[in-house]
Amino acid sequence: MPNIAIVGAGIIGLWCAYELGRRGARVTVIDKGTPGDGCSSGNTGWIVPSFSGPIAAPGLVGTSLRWMLSRDSPLYIRPAAMPRLAGWLLRFRRHCNARDYQRGLKAVAELGRPTMALFDALRADGVPFEMHHQGVLFVVLTRRTMDHVRADLDRMQPYGYAPPNVLSGDEVRDLEPTLRTEVAGGVLVEEERHVRPETLVAGLVRRLDELGVTVRAGVEVTGARRRGRAVVALSTAGMGEIEADHFLLAAGAWSGEVGRRFGLRLPVQAGKGYSITLHDPALALHRALYLDEAKVACSAFQGGLRLAGTMELSGVNDTVDTRRIDAIRRGADRYFTRWHHGERETVWMGMRPLTPDGLPVIGPAPGCENLFVATGHAMLGVTLAPATARVLADLILGQEVGVDLAPFAPGRFAGAG
Repeated sequence: MPNIAIVGAGIIGLWCAYELGRRGARVTVIDKGTPGDGCSSGNTGWIVPSFSGPIAAPGLVGTSLRWMLSRDSPLYIRPAAMPRLAGWLLRFRRHCNARDYQRGLKAVAELGRPTMALFDALRADGVPFEMHHQGVLFVVLTRRTMDHVRADLDRMQPYGYAPPNVLSGDEVRDLEPTLRTEVAGGVLVEEERHVRPETLVAGLVRRLDELGVTVRAGVEVTGARRRGRAVVALSTAGMGEIEADHFLLAAGAWSGEVGRRFGLRLPVQAGKGYSITLHDPALALHRALYLDEAKVACSAFQGGLRLAGTMELSGVNDTVDTRRIDAIRRGADRYFTRWHHGERETVWMGMRPLTPDGLPVIGPAPGCENLFVATGHAMLGVTLAPATARVLADLILGQEVGVDLAPFAPGRFAGAG
């Protein structure tokens, strides 16, 4: 079996390592940080294949223009970052149309079809992690928002996803009594799930060790040695030179930077998100909620509650803007009656990898016969990790791939900066 080196120990890289390792490949995973410390540990852990359209959506440009310079809005673009983001934003704008969105929606829907079965298979393989099966409830304050949510979810029905349940305000409060009387209603998608992502990362790392997969933290790629159309070895700080038969780039928001060391140009930008995890909170929820007008996601965990949201385009950095955190709190205030600030909490920030067309990058790298890419999953890393891992393992091991990967091809960005 081949020897494979994976750059990136987030949820995508780890699940790819698991899929390859369980099929008998020799796998080494390296990361300049620790497993899951980028975008994979502090998110809400949603598994939502029926709510996985591209972020480049029709009408988003007009909404974004109203939001983007306000620090407490759902989307914020730091003015200092505008010059280097200008080209990427123009390409993103060109994809915010109905035709591209529908094509992307179809591609992601087909890719994500086996998601739930693959999570069940992971659990059956003995990987320990926290998973909840109570669905996702989209909560709205107005009938107009309700119509938008229904339209978004209805788009997935032609691809075999079940229709959602539309609920009145009273029905929503029967499910979640802490919601205010101002809540007009909701849409429940019962088939969806959520996990506590840090437990999923830990469970995968444990299983990788059992499979004999090497996972090394604190190892940064500094270059790549090539021979003709193939990568022969990686140069690293922390592990010397790493030789392999195949290489997989799964470095999340850092994929553009790391890709250049392979001679690969990927227009991946960092979309910073924030979360607040309440420990033993006074606010009790029974399932995952999306507070639609506030753009805040909530996940109930064992002994905790996580609220997450916002999208900040400011480049790759670890700066925490407290105004973004305060905006999440204020958003929750509009929906919950028993919601107390100042509880024991942990604030987190992570960077989602974004592409101009809102689709992941999955497949063989152009101009290099043994380099593969898995990045750009934005907010769908947990949802699409198992399906991404399966198709990439098929590709790398020369097996039949049952999904059309053309919409996700790295080569679609030829010439992009």
